[in-house]
Amino acid sequence: MSQGALAAGSVLQRSSSSEGAQQGHEDDERKVRRREKNRVAAQRSRKKQTQKADKLHEEYECLEQENTSLKKEIGKLNDEMKHLSEVLRNHEKVCPLLRCSLNFGLIPRHDALSVPLPR
Repeated sequence: MSQGALAAGSVLQRSSSSEGAQQGHEDDERKVRRREKNRVAAQRSRKKQTQKADKLHEEYECLEQENTSLKKEIGKLNDEMKHLSEVLRNHEKVCPLLRCSLNFGLIPRHDALSVPLPR
C-alpha cells in the first residue's frame, strides 16, 4: 500500500471511530433522558397514588364518624320509643275509649298501636 492509501485509511478509521463515539454519546444521552422522564413519571404516579389513599382515608374517617353519630341517634330513638310505649301502656289503663272496643267502633286492643286513636 502506498502512503497515500494508508493515510486515507487512517482518516477513515478516525472518522468512523469518531462517528461511533458520537453515536455512542448520543445513545447515552438518550438513555439518560429516558431514565429521567421515567423517574419523573414514577414520582408523579406515586404522588397520585398517595393522594388517592389519603382521600380514601379521609372519606373512611368521615363515614366512621357519621356511622357513630347514626348509632347514637338510633339509641336515642329506641329509648324514646320505649318511653312512649310505656306512656301509652299507662294511658291505656285509664283511658275509657280503649276499655271498650264497642265504643265508636274502635279496633280491638291488638291493633291499637298500628291505628291512630280518635280525637
